[in-house]
Amino acid sequence: MKWLISNNSTKLLLQISAVFALVFCFQAKAMEPLTIGVLKFGTVRWELDVIQHHGLASKRGLEVNVLPLGGKNAVNVSLQAGETDVIVNDWIWVSRQRDEGKTFTFVPYSVAAGGLMARSDSGIETVADLAGRKIGVAGGPVDKSWLLLRAYARKNAGIDPAEVSDVKFGAPPLLNELAMRGEVDALLNFWHYGARFRAAGHKDVISIPDVLAGLGIEQSLALIGWTFDDSLAQTNPGAMEAFLAASYDAKKILLSSDEEWERIRPLTKADNDETLFALRDAFRAGIPRSFREAEQATAAEIFKLLAVEGGEKLVGKSTELNSGTFWEGFTVEPSLTEWSEIV
Repeated sequence: MKWLISNNSTKLLLQISAVFALVFCFQAKAMEPLTIGVLKFGTVRWELDVIQHHGLASKRGLEVNVLPLGGKNAVNVSLQAGETDVIVNDWIWVSRQRDEGKTFTFVPYSVAAGGLMARSDSGIETVADLAGRKIGVAGGPVDKSWLLLRAYARKNAGIDPAEVSDVKFGAPPLLNELAMRGEVDALLNFWHYGARFRAAGHKDVISIPDVLAGLGIEQSLALIGWTFDDSLAQTNPGAMEAFLAASYDAKKILLSSDEEWERIRPLTKADNDETLFALRDAFRAGIPRSFREAEQATAAEIFKLLAVEGGEKLVGKSTELNSGTFWEGFTVEPSLTEWSEIV
């Protein structure tokens, strides 16, 4: 199903809403509730809160239940065990699961990505300056952003940070704290921790999109997405279409309404306006505007690169992106680019 969501024509929006309402009215009886598994304190809860607060799913005849979980592994296991219907993960994980016989699939949720940042007093301006410095890296040695940064540094700076820097792997909040205290000079962290670090007065060195560009990959790409079993479309007809429509309605609210960000401020745990605004702006910049063949071809290209860099520990035995990784039932229309006009 293709969606058009545009802010330029109120009449068009009303017509589209009427079509959705009619479709989901007929489908409502067939739709069973969906359980969404999320990190207890994760950013995905922000969007789900908007969906529930405004009744965006229930307007389409769908009941959505949110199951907060304590860690990423718990979220993944919940989907694998059938305790949840939908989670957020990356397409690397989805492809690996498909290679192992699962039938999970992916719809874009966000193109927001972290990047390399440095303390404002570190003197680090480029990747070449990482030699001899202390770096905090979220995740482990096969973290995707870390592998991409290493490949970029080898190609563009002639160094491998894993060999010339003092690297500390750890949990995102701990690494932010270490960086704030000056115990690490630079930080490769998830986007929302990067936003908090930026709001504290520190600086960007290079973003993951710029890392990819330096590796010859120019196309922007949704790195994480709604992940579910593709059989859901048959066992619960219309449910994913209803949920994804609600998801994009929530994104539009978060893109256009500063008041909504004030409402969800407690969820963001922003303790000042600078942090809230940094999180808001980074979230908005991460809303997918397109997800078509070009983006999927880019994903396949990145997968091959990561298969070389991370090996079996990251991608499993497959060296190519598995067919069906991206759900064919969904397309983000180009009209979503018009959203930027109302920021």
